[in-house]
Amino acid sequence: MDAQTNASPASSLPRIVIVGGGAGGLELATRLGNTLGRRGLADITLVERGRSHLWKPLLHQAAAGTLDIDDNELNYLAQSTWHHFKYRLGAMEGLDRVRKQVLVAPTLDEDGREIVPRRRFGYDILVLALGSQNNDFGTPGAAEFAIALDSPEDARRFHKRLVNACIAANSQAGPLRPEQLKVVAIGAGATGVELVAELHNSTRTLAAYGLDRIDPERDMRLSLVEAAPRILPALSERVSAAAAAELVKLGVQIHTGKRVTAVTATGVQTADGDFLPAELVVWAAGVKAPDVLRELDGLESNRINQLVVRSTLQTTRDDAIFALGDCAACPWEGHPGGVPPRAQAAHQQAGFLVRQIQRRCANKPLHDFHYRDFGSLVSLGEHSTVGSLMGGLAKGSLFIEGHVARFIYWLLYRKHLHALHGFWKTVFLTLARLISRTTEPRIKLH
Repeated sequence: MDAQTNASPASSLPRIVIVGGGAGGLELATRLGNTLGRRGLADITLVERGRSHLWKPLLHQAAAGTLDIDDNELNYLAQSTWHHFKYRLGAMEGLDRVRKQVLVAPTLDEDGREIVPRRRFGYDILVLALGSQNNDFGTPGAAEFAIALDSPEDARRFHKRLVNACIAANSQAGPLRPEQLKVVAIGAGATGVELVAELHNSTRTLAAYGLDRIDPERDMRLSLVEAAPRILPALSERVSAAAAAELVKLGVQIHTGKRVTAVTATGVQTADGDFLPAELVVWAAGVKAPDVLRELDGLESNRINQLVVRSTLQTTRDDAIFALGDCAACPWEGHPGGVPPRAQAAHQQAGFLVRQIQRRCANKPLHDFHYRDFGSLVSLGEHSTVGSLMGGLAKGSLFIEGHVARFIYWLLYRKHLHALHGFWKTVFLTLARLISRTTEPRIKLH
């Protein structure tokens, strides 16, 4: 029989279960814990398949080696203790809306041994915040030969392969094979663009640490492939053009208007017959919500598995179930595509749901969520940041680049830390990381 580990249905406390510990889910669990949980007004449980949290926009830095995951990840168990909610390890595998239970799969270790058995968690209010994952559209070879930067484990795997590739090239006696030390990023959205820019710096720094037989300018090649006519197709043409100009300065080869038809062990095949040799391939073209959300016990979902929600963030077929972040198809007035899958949307929705859930617990009418687009920034490594700011600063959007844009980009992560830790702990964490960078290698070397 499946174990039932949270409060019983007879409990007087409302049971709030949040599935998914990404930026939105963890912020929501933390803020509900600091309010309802701390005062004993609700039983709050976060169900998450991972053991630690890393802000997803940092994954490209972790993959390039310019950021150490161990220094920037947050332990869920510690966070739950400090902020008055429960953390339960496991991945959701189903839902029983009649019994109001979340079905959680067993958790196994690296050797296949069971750590935690299959369980069920009862809820009065359920929030689904499972985020998104890359969508390879079934492209032949993509799952086998390309890495999608969906998790810290993916970033670690890519970085290890990158370091190994450089060490192997430095050690071999003969000439390099055509694909050696070549990296292709498929998809020129923010992830692809930021990754190749970060790799330009990190590969040259890596070669400087004793890999004297590698000439980065001669031997290393970074390529970006995009099916749309320009890079960053979701952003303005001005931001796209500025980013493309910076990448060209860095020597990145940009291939737009090219659809990838296959990924092989030695490179990428495009629909027009071109073949791009590559030792490392990153798939960053398109996203979808996790497959478990497709037809989840009758809940309405769209073609990319997102749960369709109303303006209250409640799912269309069950008022007790909310969804936020990348896994939610949320309406946005005047925009047929709805709220975009961005970190700022998850942050806004998490803050909104804190108040929304408090109102539901008090049997008060719910409010409508209104998304505010504050613009987008794209980091180009140490070299530059480009983007646009929106809101009260100007009518329309304000284009920014250079040091000002980079500083604002830096502040975005501190805003996320502040939501999780508060002001003073965020200050101390920032100072500690600035100090540690002066005593460590400029990039991660293993």
